[in-house]
Amino acid sequence: MDKSLTLRQIEVIRAVMIAGSIAGAARLLNVSQPGVSRTMKHLESLLDITLFAREGGRYVPAPEARDVFVQLQEVHQKLENLQLSVSQLGRGQDVELTIGSVPSIANVMVPRAAARLKQRYPDIRMNIELLKIEETLDYLLLGRGEAVCMSHTFAHRSIEFRPLAQGHLICLAERSHALAKYPAVSAEQIARYPLIGIDPKDPYGSILADIFRAKNIDYDIVIRARFGTTVMALVRENLGIAVLDSFSVAGITADDPNLVVIPFAQPIHFQTYVAVRRDRELSSFAKTFITLIRREMQETVPK
Repeated sequence: MDKSLTLRQIEVIRAVMIAGSIAGAARLLNVSQPGVSRTMKHLESLLDITLFAREGGRYVPAPEARDVFVQLQEVHQKLENLQLSVSQLGRGQDVELTIGSVPSIANVMVPRAAARLKQRYPDIRMNIELLKIEETLDYLLLGRGEAVCMSHTFAHRSIEFRPLAQGHLICLAERSHALAKYPAVSAEQIARYPLIGIDPKDPYGSILADIFRAKNIDYDIVIRARFGTTVMALVRENLGIAVLDSFSVAGITADDPNLVVIPFAQPIHFQTYVAVRRDRELSSFAKTFITLIRREMQETVPK
């Protein structure tokens, strides 16, 4: 006959030991007294020893079972430590999630996803690094972070690109600009005005420049800036207009006093990704973050 104890039986024995009575143990466990009594009788029959003796109307550990109770206390303490560790892990305690992102996604989308993650794991720590697309390879292969949110892909056998969300391009203008009055604009209209943009040789800048290349339209970038946030600040000063992605400008509302987001008459879509190593399993926290940022991006720019 198998004489091993279950965790529930250990819990019952300890409750009787602490309470000193069947009734008290039942209250501690929030169960019926007969249930505790049946468990105790079954255990003493199973183990073929007397676990408790009666002294002054109270249940006290029987002398022959004292070594058992010492070990039960140790087991219970380990279980409590395990429960504490699980609880702390469930809150993200002692966990640091390190992820990278290109600026176009890091500007608005990453903070929103981070807020959702902190709601789920209040104690988690995060390390978020802004990366150029060309920095992604070393970042992942050297183990500096688990994942990188990207607006572009490249070919590498060790890197996997998983889709995040589809975005679209927009025109950004200062509210007093001539284009600001239009409900939608074309590439031809935009090219008539000085542009603020990212170097077309840059992978992200190439996405934006392709709208003009595809139609063989000449355009003039009068100010080049590395990051979308800088481009937006320059447009705010009415130094030119810009073509940006919908995720970068997601924080600009319709009542912004300075900036106007103008859609293209014919929507121009692009795909975003998260890059991860093929040979390394993601932590559950990284998986959750990816799920949350994908949801945030899809809700921000619905299909």
